[in-house]
Amino acid sequence: MTVTARGWGWLFILLAVILSGWHLNQGAATVNWLDLNDLQYTIVMDIRLPRWLLVLANGMALGLAGAALQLLLRNPLAEPGLIGVSSMSALVTVTLLYFGWLAAFSWWLPLAAVAGGLAGLLLVVLLAGRQHDIYRIILAGVAVSSLAGSAMGLILYLAPNPFAFQEWSQWTLGSLANRSWSHLGLLLPCLLIGTLLLWWTRTLLTALTLSEQTVATLGFRLVSQRNGVLLAVAVLVAGSVVSVGIIGFVGLLAPHLVRLLGQEHPQRVLWLSAPAGALLLLAMDIATRLISGARELPIGIVAALVGVPLLVALLFHRYQRRFYE
Repeated sequence: MTVTARGWGWLFILLAVILSGWHLNQGAATVNWLDLNDLQYTIVMDIRLPRWLLVLANGMALGLAGAALQLLLRNPLAEPGLIGVSSMSALVTVTLLYFGWLAAFSWWLPLAAVAGGLAGLLLVVLLAGRQHDIYRIILAGVAVSSLAGSAMGLILYLAPNPFAFQEWSQWTLGSLANRSWSHLGLLLPCLLIGTLLLWWTRTLLTALTLSEQTVATLGFRLVSQRNGVLLAVAVLVAGSVVSVGIIGFVGLLAPHLVRLLGQEHPQRVLWLSAPAGALLLLAMDIATRLISGARELPIGIVAALVGVPLLVALLFHRYQRRFYE
């Protein structure tokens, strides 16, 4: 029996509901959901609920961003963290925060992070050249990410705050600990704007299965709509970075999970990557809290432990296919 895209979507939602129950019950304090006392109400409203919503929203944002990049670049290994978008967004965020140019919950912070992400994406495209070769893009992305990481290290070394390095780890490794409604308030507008931009460019992403010359003859405003996709990716990634820091590989894993389920159509890959990303990040956060000790492990480490072996496997698979062709 073949499961439809809508069927997989509902299955993702069902699994997310089950994992959400587990996630909301994690913690040192036991919560009686049928009769919350004042302390339990504070724990749920100020700690567990905003963290749960941040996990779902970040997973959706990263899943959409990864799928959009893969469809736009015709590259199944494209991912915001892999091609420098996340690192450049984090670099701009850290620079503004540690030099005191913006407050931690300023509404200008996501806009600045969007500019950084767009700059990183543009730099990767320029370095990779016009041919969207998979290996050139990966090498360019590694170079941009390394440059951004080195710049962050230099900025924090020169920063007057003696606790800067400890804060740096939060941005470079990603953390959902001690997050509040304010962080969610920074992310949700970015998620909404990015989703609307992808809705506007959805037909272009489907048409890009053809050559760009063919797409141009179909009446698409290729330049403006392609820029719209890039802007959407930058907005989604920036919202994630300013709320929880860098979380890698979710944008890579979510679209491939959808494809492994037999959903190859660009529209299905794009929109199913949102619930798939939310489900993946929810499972990763549960695993993070299960294996953490007295000090919580950054979720970016868990994401990397899962994502790096998959990336190597995908590269090896593509190399084998090219070799035998």
